[in-house]
Amino acid sequence: MELVQVAQHVTDLDRAVGFYENLLGTKAAAKFSPPGIAFFMLDGTRLLLDQNAPSSLIYLAVDDVEFSVSELRAQGVTIETEPHVIFQHTDDTLGPKGRDEWMAFIRDSEGNQVGLVSYSDSDPND
Repeated sequence: MELVQVAQHVTDLDRAVGFYENLLGTKAAAKFSPPGIAFFMLDGTRLLLDQNAPSSLIYLAVDDVEFSVSELRAQGVTIETEPHVIFQHTDDTLGPKGRDEWMAFIRDSEGNQVGLVSYSDSDPND
């Protein structure tokens, strides 16, 4: 089984499309107004921005959470939770073995909370 689509609530579709184009570094794959929806393709999963959807908590992979948060802060994005290690993967059950999982939370242009996730090599002395 695979995850096909995740929907995220938006109030202002154009503003949200601009926010996610900047965050994801890619243009929307499709936009339909009406009914007020837009799609982004994320490794085979569609991110649907929808004026009629409920808010969701989504987690997006970035190359480096600390760098991404720094860039977003400079753009005026609200940072809810600063970057921090949430888990050290000692096996590959939930992520890549020998890697630290970093996470931070931001607010998108529509007020939704969004998690940012990246991995770095674990310090074997920790």
